[in-house]
Amino acid sequence: MEKTVFKPKIPIEKQVLTTANGDEAVAYAVKQSYVDVVAAYPITPQTIIVEKYSEFVNDGLVHTEFIPVESEHSAMSACVGASAAGARAFTATSSQGLALMVEIVYIASALRLPIVMAVVNRALSAPINIHNDHSDAYLMRDSGWIQLFVENVQETYDTTIQAFKIAEDPRVQLPVAVNLDGFFLSHTLENFYMLPDDTVYEFLGGPRKLVNVKVDYFSEEVPLVLNPARPLTFGSLDLYDYYFEHKVQQVEAMKNVPPVVREINEEWYKLTGRRYGDGVVDAYGVEDADIVIVAMGSGAGTIRSVVKKLREKGEKIGLLKIRMFRPFPYSDIAEILSGAKIVAVMDKAIGPGSFGALYEDIAASLYDLDERPLLLDYIYGLGGRDLPPSLVYRMIEEVKKDLESKSVERKIRYLGVRE
Repeated sequence: MEKTVFKPKIPIEKQVLTTANGDEAVAYAVKQSYVDVVAAYPITPQTIIVEKYSEFVNDGLVHTEFIPVESEHSAMSACVGASAAGARAFTATSSQGLALMVEIVYIASALRLPIVMAVVNRALSAPINIHNDHSDAYLMRDSGWIQLFVENVQETYDTTIQAFKIAEDPRVQLPVAVNLDGFFLSHTLENFYMLPDDTVYEFLGGPRKLVNVKVDYFSEEVPLVLNPARPLTFGSLDLYDYYFEHKVQQVEAMKNVPPVVREINEEWYKLTGRRYGDGVVDAYGVEDADIVIVAMGSGAGTIRSVVKKLREKGEKIGLLKIRMFRPFPYSDIAEILSGAKIVAVMDKAIGPGSFGALYEDIAASLYDLDERPLLLDYIYGLGGRDLPPSLVYRMIEEVKKDLESKSVERKIRYLGVRE
């Protein structure tokens, strides 16, 4: 019997091969996503996103209300107002900009507003540094936002479009942050495939659809937006009598996110021929691996190339790329890593007085296993320090020694730092 060959709905020859950096890829994705409001404040290495989008607005290629604000705090405030009024809203930021914005970041998620934001990851000061690590992303990990991390420019483009569909899904109604590594992705030219505009329109179902919710004290469905005809209150004073319940509702909404992310990842695969693991995590070679490396972002590409070469030599090594950092897929991680003998977590941010944030979540995932793999935390890449393959090989040799001794003396290690 002839084997059936999968063919995506939009074959690769009907997609547009172009060259752009990661910031431009975000701008192109937003352009195709029929966004009503973009609030813009520039900060390196995010600036190219809003600069490029302002060109689209100036050239009449989009019908977007482009709001140049005076700070990142105002950028998210503008998105909150726009989204509450029913608009599809987008902004972008980095580093200190996110730190200034973070007050309103928490408000956006608590109000269940499906805003999409590109976070071009950059180290937090001080010392002042404009290059990449994940300290800004870790800053917002408990804010109630969905956090997705991308590995390359193609995934940046694809994920930005997917983010609007994830955020606006009636089961979710939460904001999404798409994290791309500053300079490594934001300023690096790569070839990637773009979809036709009408295909993106169809994928997203057109403009934002307003979600209806059932309210007990009404006998009808009420749109979850500001509407004088059906008054709702957003962000009112909420003391100890109801605050607790409303925060738990955010937690319940987060439970719906993983299946939605998986569904949209699969839908994207059928449309384009591209998928990213199961949408939540992307495992390579872990099924028989004694050593598994866990990482997020652009560094996963370098690690995968090393792991591939070592597997070709017969070594049992695997990579687990975390694509969805929040909500964190604890049970999936436990199942995937249950057969490993040792796990090396790579954190691209430092937690003075504690472990890296990714390590802590991986440790929590493995805690209930009857037999847990050895676990250690590698801090790397702070302030944009490179991760060449030679450094990955060195790390793996260290991990092999730990595996041979069946113990880990130093739980936290600093990869590539001068001593």
